[in-house]
Order: sequence, then structure tokens, then C-alpha cells
Amino acid sequence: MAISSPALTTSKLINQTNKNYTTELVTLTSLFFMWGFLTALNDILIPHLKAIFSLNYAQAMLVQFVFFAAYFIMSLPSGYIVEKIGYKLGIVIGLIIAGVGCLAFYPAAAIQSYPLFLSAFFALATGITLLQVAANPYVAILGKPETASSRLNLTQAFNSLGTTVAPFFGSIIILAVAVKSAAEIVKLSPSQLSAYKLAEASAVQVPYLGLAAALFILAAVIGVIKLPSIKAESNNNGESNRTFDYLHDSAWKYKHVILGAIGIFVYVGAEVAIGSFLVNYLGDKNIGGLTATQAGKYVSFYWGGAMVGRFIGSAVLRKIVPGKVLTFNAIVAAFLVILTMLLTGHIAMWAILLVGLFNSIMFPTIFTLGIAGLGKHTGQASGILIMAIVGGALIPVLQGVIADTIGIHHAFIIPVLCYMYIAYYGFQGHIPSHLKTVKVK
Repeated sequence: MAISSPALTTSKLINQTNKNYTTELVTLTSLFFMWGFLTALNDILIPHLKAIFSLNYAQAMLVQFVFFAAYFIMSLPSGYIVEKIGYKLGIVIGLIIAGVGCLAFYPAAAIQSYPLFLSAFFALATGITLLQVAANPYVAILGKPETASSRLNLTQAFNSLGTTVAPFFGSIIILAVAVKSAAEIVKLSPSQLSAYKLAEASAVQVPYLGLAAALFILAAVIGVIKLPSIKAESNNNGESNRTFDYLHDSAWKYKHVILGAIGIFVYVGAEVAIGSFLVNYLGDKNIGGLTATQAGKYVSFYWGGAMVGRFIGSAVLRKIVPGKVLTFNAIVAAFLVILTMLLTGHIAMWAILLVGLFNSIMFPTIFTLGIAGLGKHTGQASGILIMAIVGGALIPVLQGVIADTIGIHHAFIIPVLCYMYIAYYGFQGHIPSHLKTVKVK
């Protein structure tokens, strides 16, 4: 039988158990905006780098491979770091690392080195990984357990605000500089070539220098404000976790955590794969026939749908069982992707953009269902779930290989399969079996 709400572990807020945490949640929300903005900018940089370095789809998707591989490599170390130094300091260090990653875009653009760009993406993602491991469970814990999904969806809505603004911003600043072909570059005079390279470099350098400054300032702000200390104690019913700890000495032993990690893997993979292909897909003459700059602006509709959906979802999840909402959204998303594969023109274009609306509640809902009732293992489970974001590294590359083989239009079969699994997790896979069978007063 399904639980009616994510039975999150109750972590004790030291000496502040009755406090209203609105101020803290507002502060943390700025973090969600920033990493959403930084992540969505990848969708704009991919076609830009693809053109500059004459890459095929699979090679261009190495950007997402490297970026999301950082989640897989760094999530468990990040979970360990957060357990040792605390949520707040973990957030500050994550912001600093992300800022350093942004600074690395400057030399990468100056010498036009694709490997150096990939290294910069990895450093940036390392910082964001630490932020996610610290901030997601923090938001889930700061309030009543029964409204955790709603609360995390609300903060994730501002993450989606960042992902909505970023493509529009990037299309104006980055994609506005037209990339010349090798034949066109050969015809340029030395002075024209120098000016062209300077324009290409500055299109990337200037925005990322600004982002680095913003991250460092945010790190300083988080460092000086007061956030509550948190420690894990008991489950949401006030029950002892001693039997749980004895039977399950690790979060890896909980089936709903592992199935939730798979859910995060395929969700992020599907979301990132769709977003990464949108500029090129909408530019296809059989779909939208848009220029790169125009298509980049339309990507904002995809991410904007996720933002709107999360605001709506924050209210809906207070009334309807999270698992049912997750299943419904996954089924509709799969239908829309199938629709875009079967059709052409503006119907296909808007069908794929509308998927963002139904992506909206998936990550925060899978996350809160995945860490339900884990007591002291909540931090480790958070690391496992964040590690599964590596799906954003692997699935876009797989879709890129398929696109190079059969074409971009029908390569979207991969997200369809991902959404089918998510529908299963929402329907049955999320139910924590230990909450049904083990209770110790």
C-alpha cells in the first residue's frame, strides 16, 4: 500500500524545533536559482562549441558527459564532506569551487581548447554537486515532513526560473556571435581573424566572469548569515531507528533508495538530453526552421514550463499523493515525446517544448520519496541520489550516438523509455517496505 506523503526522516533542528524557517528557505532558494542558471547555459554552449570545433552530436554531448560525470564521481565524497563539516560550510565551499570553475572558462575561450572547456565544466559541476548534496536535504528537513515534497518543489521552481532565464540570456550573449566555417575563416585577413577570435572568446568569457563574481559574493553572504544546525535523530513518527540501523547499516540496503536513484538517473538523463538537442532540433527545417539565436530563446519555454509546473506542483502535492502525481506526469511526458517523433512542424515543436511542464515535479518528488524514513542514513541516501544525476552524462551521449545514426528526430525514443520507468517508480517502486513492516516504539 502506498504512503500518503513522503515519510521523510525528522532531523532535529538544535534548540529551534518550533521556529519558522521562511528566511532560511528564501536564502537557500537563491542557490537553486544559481545552479539552475549555470546548468541550463550548457544547452546554449553546446551548439556554440559544436560549431566552433566542428563536432558531431556525440562529441558535442561530451559537455554533458563531463558535467554530469562530476555528480557520479563527487557525490559520495560530497556527502562525506557535508556529514563532517555541516550543511552550511558545505554550501559555502561548493559555491567557491563552482566560482573557480567559471573562471576556468576564460583561458579555455582564449586559446579555444575543447579539452580545457571540458575541464572547466567538470570543475563547475563539482561545486554544484556539493551544493546539491547539502541543499536538497536541508530544504526537505526545514519544516514538516508531510509537506517536504511541496517545499522542495517550491524551491526547485526557482531552480527552474534560473533554467528559464539562462537560455534567453545565453542566446543573446553567446549565440549572437555567428560562428564562421573553416572556409570562411581562411578568407579572413590577419586583423579580421584576430577580431573574430576575440569576439568568439569574449562571448563566453564575459558572462562566466560575471557568474564567478556572483558565486563568490553568494558564498560570502551564506558564510555570514545564521543557518540552523541539523543532526539526524529519528524518523517522522518519533520512532527509534535502532532496529532500522541494525537491519540496515547502510542506505544502500533500502530498495526504495536504489529504485529512486535509478529514477533520478533516467529523469535527469531525459531532461538533459531533450534540452541539449533543442537548439539543433528546432533549427531542423522539418520542425521549426529557426536560427540558432531564435531556437535558443525557445529553449526558455522548455525550462519555463518546468518552473510553472513546480509552482503548480507545490500546491497540488499538498492535496494529492506524490506518487500518483509523479506517475501522471511521467505518462504525459512520454506521450508528448512520442507525439513529437510521429509528427513534424509546429505541433512537433510545441509537443517537445511542453514536456518541460510535466518534467517539473519529477526530480524533487523522486528525491523526497527516495529519502523517506531513513533516520541517520538520510545524508548517505542524499549522496546516492545526487550521484545518480550521472544519468545526465550518459543518456545524452547515447541519444547523440543514435542521432548520428538514425537522425535527431527519432533519437528521442530514449527519453520515452526513461519516462516509462519513472511512471513505474511513482506507481509502485517508491514505497519504503521497512515503513510497512518494522515499527519500534
